[in-house]
Amino acid sequence: MSVELPLWRAISFFRVLALCYALLRYFDSYLQFLHPVAGWIYLGALTLWTLASTRAFSGPHRCTWYVLATDLVLVVTGIVMSGVIDEPSRISHGAPTLPTIWAAGTVLGFAGRGGWRWAAAAGSVIGVANILGHGGPTGDNIHNIVLLMLSGCAIGYVMELARASEATLTRALQVEAATRERERLSRDIHDGVLQVLALVQRRGSEAPSGAGSADGADLAELGRLAGEQERALRALMSGGPLPAPRGAQEPERPQDLRALLAPYTDERVTLSAPGTPVLLAAPAAGELAAAVGAAVDNVRRHAGPAARAWILLEDEPQAVTVSIRDDGPGFAPGRLGEAERAGRLGVSQSIRGRLRDLGGSAELYSAPGEGVEVELRVPRAGSGAPAAAL
Repeated sequence: MSVELPLWRAISFFRVLALCYALLRYFDSYLQFLHPVAGWIYLGALTLWTLASTRAFSGPHRCTWYVLATDLVLVVTGIVMSGVIDEPSRISHGAPTLPTIWAAGTVLGFAGRGGWRWAAAAGSVIGVANILGHGGPTGDNIHNIVLLMLSGCAIGYVMELARASEATLTRALQVEAATRERERLSRDIHDGVLQVLALVQRRGSEAPSGAGSADGADLAELGRLAGEQERALRALMSGGPLPAPRGAQEPERPQDLRALLAPYTDERVTLSAPGTPVLLAAPAAGELAAAVGAAVDNVRRHAGPAARAWILLEDEPQAVTVSIRDDGPGFAPGRLGEAERAGRLGVSQSIRGRLRDLGGSAELYSAPGEGVEVELRVPRAGSGAPAAAL
C-alpha cells in the first residue's frame, strides 16, 4: 500500500469534519447576518460538493486539478460572500467566514497533489481573498493566513518526502530481487556448468600432448577452451545481465531428507540419520540437499583423495540441521573471502545463498590442519512439513 494513502484519507476525513463545524457555526449565528438565506444556500452547495468529492479526495489519482480548482473557487466564493451578507460590525470584530476551517482542506488537497509549492500558491489565493473581501489586513486575518500557509506547506513537504521514500524503497526492493535472482542462477550454474568445465579443463591439462598424439593435443586444446569459458562464465555471474526469472512452481508434498542425502554417500562419505523420515517441504528439502551436495563436492575437490567426510542429519521440532565434517587439511581464515572476490562462488552462493533464501543459516568452521565443518540449519516455520514427533 502507498505510504501517502493514509494522509489522503485524513484529508478527506478533515473536510467532512470541517463542513460540520462550518454548519454549526453558521447555525449558531445566522440570525445576525444581513442576508442569512444566502448563507444557507452557499452552505447547502458546499455540503453537496463535499459529499460528492469525498471519494475524489481518497487518493492522488482521483483528486485531479479540476477537483482542486472547484474546491478553491468555492472557498474564495464563500469568503467574498461573507463580506457581503454579514454585518459590518461583526466583520470588523473578526467574525469567521462562511467556509471557516473548511478552506484548510482545499490547501491540504493542493499539498497532497502537487507538494508544498502548490499548497503555498493555494494558501496565497485564499489569503488575498480573505484580506480583500472580509475585514482587510487585520491581526486575526494575518494570524489565520499564516497558520493556513504553515500547515499546508508542512503537509506538502511531508507528501513529497513520502513519495521520495516510496520510490527509494521500490528501487531497493527491485535491486534486492535482482540480486537474489542472480545468486540463484549463480548457484545453478556453479552446481552444473562450472563444475563440468573445471573437470574438462583438468582432464585436458592431464592428457598427453605432442606431435605423436593427436588425441592428446585435441584434449589439451579442449581443456584450454573449457578453462576460458569457465573464466568468462564466472565474470558473467559476477556482473553480467540476468536471464528472465523462472516461472513459479506448484507446491509439492514434504520429502524425506534421508532419501535426498543418500546419493551423496560412498566409501569416503558416511551419512548418519534418524531411523524415522525427516520431512521438509519439497522446495526447502531440495535446496538443502543441493547445499549439502555442494559441501560434499568441496570435500572431494579440495580435501585430498584420502580425506573422509561425515554427514549428520538431525531432526528437531523447530528446525532441521545437517552437519558436514571432513578430516582434510582445512583452510586459513580469509580464504573464503578471497575465493569469492575471484569469482568462485561455491560457498557464498551454493551453500550460504541457498540457506539464506530458506530463512536458515550456514556456518563454516575450519583451521589449517583441522578439516572443515559446515553446519546447515533450516527452520520448520513456513516450510509446510510437520515437525518430528517428540
